[in-house]
Amino acid sequence: MMLKIKRVPTVVSNFQKDDAADSPRPVGGCGRNCLKACCIPDAKLPLYGFKKANIGKDLALHACAGEPPLAFLDSLLLGEWEDRMQRGLFRYDVTACETKVIPGEYGFVAQLNEGRHLKKRPTEFRVDKVLQPFDENKFNFTKVGQEEVLFQFEASEDGQVQFFPNAPVDVDNSPSFVAINVSPIEYGHVLLIPRIFECLPQRIDRESFLLALQMAVEADNPYFRLGYNSLGAFATINHLHFQAYYLALPFPIEKAPTKRIASVNGGVKISELLKYPVRGFVFEGGEMLEDLSNVVSDACICLQNNNIPFNVLISDCGKQVYLLPQCYAEKQALGEVNAELLDTQVNPAVWEISGHMVLKRRKDYDEASEGNAWRLLAEVSLSQERFQEVNDLVFEAIGCGELEDVNVQSVKKEVDAVSTSEHPTVVVVAGSQECVVLQ
Repeated sequence: MMLKIKRVPTVVSNFQKDDAADSPRPVGGCGRNCLKACCIPDAKLPLYGFKKANIGKDLALHACAGEPPLAFLDSLLLGEWEDRMQRGLFRYDVTACETKVIPGEYGFVAQLNEGRHLKKRPTEFRVDKVLQPFDENKFNFTKVGQEEVLFQFEASEDGQVQFFPNAPVDVDNSPSFVAINVSPIEYGHVLLIPRIFECLPQRIDRESFLLALQMAVEADNPYFRLGYNSLGAFATINHLHFQAYYLALPFPIEKAPTKRIASVNGGVKISELLKYPVRGFVFEGGEMLEDLSNVVSDACICLQNNNIPFNVLISDCGKQVYLLPQCYAEKQALGEVNAELLDTQVNPAVWEISGHMVLKRRKDYDEASEGNAWRLLAEVSLSQERFQEVNDLVFEAIGCGELEDVNVQSVKKEVDAVSTSEHPTVVVVAGSQECVVLQ
């Protein structure tokens, strides 16, 4: 049986259409100044060449705490993003969206974003197949306008940071692009599109994941995180991409305690989330950035190959990665999700799972509580039994080197007890407590 759900697709580009195929393009360009062969040959776009972060000692000394200095990538990205805002390329002003920190232990962040799902009709998405072939006839990022691209992003040739304001686009070497998301969740919301002209489907590989980690390191800002959604975990565009934005608060998932369960060659340590509604893994450490990247990407590839939907959060300037297998869309397709939760129209992708709840209805925003957030995310999580099966698959795939000296069985029981509880201390009556409102 093929599992599908209906949802309003997120509009990430002003050139995204409801219809599946483009109309025929005239010779000499389509008139949209897009990234396809009709328009790209003579294009010039800014190019940011980053310095590769390879040495473990350098990473250990790389502080990412407190008020960060404004790194050049930060300055470039935010300056270009602000320019696109001034030019009216976004569908709405995200800075005008109401945002508040919900009272409670974790500090879930709620945003009222009524404009993000409007003016689009619901579309069917297949949610039972994580790996699907790239389809040129559907919307992909080669169809966006060049004005939506902020800059090209690649390793510099001499190992130092370089910037070229008007660089030719070397199509044959398939550069990676950073582009705006025209339906932003937060300030500076962008898309990282690895090797855009290879037209890769939404599936993680070692090279592309290392690029995402490099971007986190280069940004050098603890408020800048990158996220990834697989197909079946609320990615709606089957063209390889990561998302990123700035949020000047800790994500609730970053506050959750963890229990170290293993280490692998290269010094990468693996932990399990505790006392959080979604079960997941936390990866950190490594003698080189590639050590961390390879372990996480191999774990993701394992999930992909076993048809397990998942989300990834890259935090702490690339030093910490959360891997979160999920099953909400599957439950939704099978009719196993409570109607009250479905009515909220919240699609629990990486940002929501991490604790940034994007709400589309005033009612849900006004009544937001930690208990409500917990109940939604508990539906996202795998059961303890299913998570253990995933755990075994992942550890086999990454060749887990050394189990930590802990009672892993007791950890599993603790996670199970916490994740299945009603979190009794956080049920908040709407309007009974003041919230911290962010301007």
